[in-house]
Amino acid sequence: MSNKLHRRTILQSIVAVAATTAFGCSDEETTVTQAEASRRFFPQSVASGEPRAESVVLWTRALDSEHDHGAGDSTLSLEVSTSESFGTLVLKQDGLKALADNDHAIKVKVTNLQARTTYYYRFVFEHDGERFTSPVGRTRTAPAAGDDVPVKFVFASCQDYVGRYYNAWSRLLQLEDDDVEFIVFLGDYIYETTGDPAFQSTNTLRGVSFSKPDEAILQKNGIFTYRAASSLSNYRDIYKNLRMDPVMQKVHERYPFIVMWDDHEYSDDCWGSVATYQDGRKDEKNDERRKNAERAFFEYVPIEANPNGAGEGAIDVNAEPTYPNTHIYRDFEFGKNLRLIVTDYRTYRPDHLIAEDAYPGGVVMTKEALAGTIAALPFSPEQKAQISAQFANDLFAYVNIDDSAYANHKAVLRAAYLDQATKAGLTPEEATAKANTWVQGNMALAYVNQVLAAAGQSALNISPGGKDRGMAYLHMGKLGLFDIRGTRYIVVKDTYDLYAAYRYANPAAPKASENALGDAQEAWFKGKVASANTWKIIVSSVSMTALVWDLRGKTDIPDATLRQRFYFNADQWDGFPTKKQELLGFLRQTNVSNALFISGDIHASYASVESGIPALTAPAISSGSVKELAGNAVLAAGYAQGSPLFGYVVAQMDETLKAGNPGLVYSNSDAHGFVMLEVNGTEALATYHLIPSTEVSKDYSLRAASELEAKSSSQKLRVQNGAITLA
Repeated sequence: MSNKLHRRTILQSIVAVAATTAFGCSDEETTVTQAEASRRFFPQSVASGEPRAESVVLWTRALDSEHDHGAGDSTLSLEVSTSESFGTLVLKQDGLKALADNDHAIKVKVTNLQARTTYYYRFVFEHDGERFTSPVGRTRTAPAAGDDVPVKFVFASCQDYVGRYYNAWSRLLQLEDDDVEFIVFLGDYIYETTGDPAFQSTNTLRGVSFSKPDEAILQKNGIFTYRAASSLSNYRDIYKNLRMDPVMQKVHERYPFIVMWDDHEYSDDCWGSVATYQDGRKDEKNDERRKNAERAFFEYVPIEANPNGAGEGAIDVNAEPTYPNTHIYRDFEFGKNLRLIVTDYRTYRPDHLIAEDAYPGGVVMTKEALAGTIAALPFSPEQKAQISAQFANDLFAYVNIDDSAYANHKAVLRAAYLDQATKAGLTPEEATAKANTWVQGNMALAYVNQVLAAAGQSALNISPGGKDRGMAYLHMGKLGLFDIRGTRYIVVKDTYDLYAAYRYANPAAPKASENALGDAQEAWFKGKVASANTWKIIVSSVSMTALVWDLRGKTDIPDATLRQRFYFNADQWDGFPTKKQELLGFLRQTNVSNALFISGDIHASYASVESGIPALTAPAISSGSVKELAGNAVLAAGYAQGSPLFGYVVAQMDETLKAGNPGLVYSNSDAHGFVMLEVNGTEALATYHLIPSTEVSKDYSLRAASELEAKSSSQKLRVQNGAITLA
């Protein structure tokens, strides 16, 4: 169904046509009419990626736009030159096939190139006797091994399209910095949802529609409904839509990309093939959906995902293994000074340590387990005694609810569970099955007595006197049956760290609880950081910076249970604290010089030194800032803007985070942008290029360049000898 063209849509179309001549004309003069015709055959323009000293991967999507659905294969030629005019070709390859089976997308690996050289490329499509050329792309190969040259690149993440504009990318294009050699994209290249009101806008000028909506997953958020991609067609639609954006096209035409996925390329806060939309209400493992997401990613991203290499020529997407055999962790060498180690955090990692459907009252560490775990901590006897003393509090008392003396108590708990579960949307059968799983065994009295009181059964309250002390999910912040709070977000740090250590030491499955990289990838990682390159820069899609809200001394917060230390986000490395410290310890103990983590995901700018290892986190290109999202969450929880809690965790978020993490050197939780990083033999200089979060919903591509420039700012940081300083 066609829609009437909005005036802005017409203007955007004009901008898109102009983008076809971003790097000049071909050997024949190109008219506007010819450019429009060529654009019809190459609607997503061109892109390059995987820059190495002798090779690069080139991408396009070619079809007759009048026959987008069901069109046959397209036969193309590829031309590569060191000259923008294509006067002399270093490669001309004919007979390439943009296969309908791959949604008409094609990736070509070009080899035998010269190191640290700029190349121009274009695809040619002959149709009915006419010759149509794609927009011209520019790419650049890596320096040769051993070359002692500086390397400058950009890293960025999180570019939600719905209701938002790519003004951060526009700012990069404004800088016209020809020394930038490539872009590392850290994840969330796409967002799988079409308009989740929890974080996406309803701006209809920037929306995504599925051509096969019935194949998508229908989601509900309050009174709102939206869809999440599930089928291959759904995921392809998102990539096609995003890559129609003229600013996105210009960035791909100008710079080669090195891309790693995070969660939204498949599903928010996923692990393996498991989604988390239902917060434990349903089993969301879906291997087929995961394979669909990966297939679309491999079709549309200029990546070489086959660990055995594709040689040269067209890359067979069908040969790129998908889940559960995926393998996209890889490394790149850029001369003497840089080894880029690209890790995959999502594919092999286990579930979050606290299940979303965990029962708040369920005890996870008995008296004996607690004592053993505290005894094994690498602390002094005095520190261990202090920790043990904290658990003497009545808050940690528990009983075995299956004891015959508590039969009536268990009946009340079970009835309350069934009531809450059915109200949460479970069928009676589903609620009963979960009650059978969770309402049993050791139960924290702090929760049991609370449920009894709410049910009008206070007379059944159990005295904590003389009872054993242990830890329950409740003590880590888990308050509801099906919720992200106290599971993936806002967990009590001190009790969570202790529980993580207990799980990690489980003799039945040692270290399995936090095996984020998987055994094979971790072994590979440890080998790669031993390289002789000056800088070992580790790409992690999620942040290594600890984000801690330390509210322990905030007596103006009325609720004493909130006056604790909290991890803000347990979906990132904070959620695997034992493994995190083990990896950082490995880098220190093996004397890995100039190790540096770069990451994204959290939609904010952070620079910190974590246990002696520097870490830089990029802000989002366009996705809602973490300050904005935290504000929405706190308001939804019932805390007003003027409340002390809102002040500490939202209004003064950066100050609170710095107080909670002494290693945090720089923090900006409310800006969009990217980081430009230049490394040489002695230091790394990072420049955060930022624009305010208020500007992301405005289309600056239709404004004078000076307006965006006036809104932009920057912050320089120097990384040297394991320290980060403001430059």
